[in-house]
Amino acid sequence: MDLSLTETQEMLRTTARDFMKRECPWTLVKEIDETDTGFSEDLWRKIADLGWLGMILPEEHGGMGSSLTDLAVIYEEMGQALLPGPHFSSAVLCGSIILAIGSEEQKQRLLPAIASGEIILALALTELDYGWTPECIHLSAKQKNGSFVLNGIKMFVHDARIADQLICVARTKESSDRADGITLFLVDRNSPGLTCRNLSGHLGEKLYEVSFKDVEVPASNVLGKVDGSWLALREPLNRATVILCAYMVGGCQHLLDMTVEYAQTRIQFGQPIAAFQWVQSYIIGQANHLEKARWLTYEAMWKLDVGRPQHEQDEATSLAKAVSSEAFHECGHLGHEVHAGVGVDKKYPLYLYSKKAKTLYSFLGDPYHHRRRIAEVLEL
Repeated sequence: MDLSLTETQEMLRTTARDFMKRECPWTLVKEIDETDTGFSEDLWRKIADLGWLGMILPEEHGGMGSSLTDLAVIYEEMGQALLPGPHFSSAVLCGSIILAIGSEEQKQRLLPAIASGEIILALALTELDYGWTPECIHLSAKQKNGSFVLNGIKMFVHDARIADQLICVARTKESSDRADGITLFLVDRNSPGLTCRNLSGHLGEKLYEVSFKDVEVPASNVLGKVDGSWLALREPLNRATVILCAYMVGGCQHLLDMTVEYAQTRIQFGQPIAAFQWVQSYIIGQANHLEKARWLTYEAMWKLDVGRPQHEQDEATSLAKAVSSEAFHECGHLGHEVHAGVGVDKKYPLYLYSKKAKTLYSFLGDPYHHRRRIAEVLEL
């Protein structure tokens, strides 16, 4: 197992780093964060023009056919800059789902448009009974005159307001096996009966409550098999999760770099605070969290890229997500310990990283969820 980057990947990292410095300073992130949608059309077009939205999609569907590790190198740089926007929701998460379980017609129609940035998709999975397991899916979809009628509420949906379509996870049949009876639908965001409400709070990106009241969806908009979509989500969710981990690794790296720089330049009692043992211990803690998250993430990507057995992919993905979620959160916490009062000043970028860390902590499953998943894989 070789986790070192290739020459091409090093070039990708340099290109991404230069782009972030030029096009995504933290002041722009702050400005976008304070808008109603958390979205910049100008930045979106620039990302699309670079081809990043189609990197892990096949060439026959308008993508570049790159590996997960190739994309992760870019996502680390995105995480360092806190690049905002629906790139993850649309190009990685929903793109992977359509690629895995969509029909050939759906792939031909949707994937090139996703890769070009022409359309934006978002995943509506979690509900009031928050969780990432089939037991938490209650939104109902009933067949009626050749269509399906959806009723219920989805919560904490990323990028819902700016999405053109939602991939909605709904229950089409009640069963003692809660993984049975789940179906995925492509739902137009402007469908009659669908409403979207912004959720307020200390959130790192815009999250929404999406309500479905007698929303009619044609049968042609079903993704995968009726009643049998849950198990098919495992592979695309693994792929998306490790890319999300790479974004969090980038956030950890920036938090460490920012904290070291501050400790070296902040003078107290006639010397830089980096000379104090308690400050050093916080920074060492950040470095430990970062390295654990980075190497577990890249190991998981390697296992997915080379096609290791499914149970190994599941275990590695969940281990990476559990550790990366905690690492990003703790790196932010330790950064605040060193920065003290200036850390909560909105004239300084640290608070943006803390918000993002809290939001991504639970996205695609919190550490408890993934540790439980590891135990199931190991049959403990």
